[in-house]
Amino acid sequence: MTNGTKSDPWELTTPPGSSKYSMYRDPEGDPPALVCVVGSTTLKYHLSAVDDLHAWLVAQGDWVAFGAADENKPAADGTVEAWGRSTTNPVGGWYGLRKGYRGRFAMYLPPLLEALGHAEVTHDARNNKMRAL
Repeated sequence: MTNGTKSDPWELTTPPGSSKYSMYRDPEGDPPALVCVVGSTTLKYHLSAVDDLHAWLVAQGDWVAFGAADENKPAADGTVEAWGRSTTNPVGGWYGLRKGYRGRFAMYLPPLLEALGHAEVTHDARNNKMRAL
C-alpha cells in the first residue's frame, strides 16, 4: 500500500474496472483535501471524507448502494452519493470541493475505503454497493 501522498499516491480502479485513477492526501490545502486525479481532471474532496464515510457506513450496518451521479444530477435517497451531498453529514453539504466537479463522490471514494481495509465493495458492471468492515 502506498502512502497516499502526492509523490506516492494510491492507484485505484473504479469498481466495474473501467477506469484507473489516483488519489492522495493534501493536508496543507485550504481546506485539507483528498485529491482525485482522473486522466486530466482533478477533483477534490474534504480530507475527512474517508473517516466520515466509514463511520456512516458502520451506522448503516448493511450494504448501501453507491448511487454515483454527476453534480448536476440528483442522487437517489439513501445512497452513498446522497449522503456525500447531504446537509446532515459532518461537513453540512457537499464533500466535493471544486464547483462543477463535486459529484461522483460515490464513484471514487469506495475503492479507496476498500484499499484501506475500511469497506467491502461489489465490483459489478452497474449498481455497485458497499458496507463497512
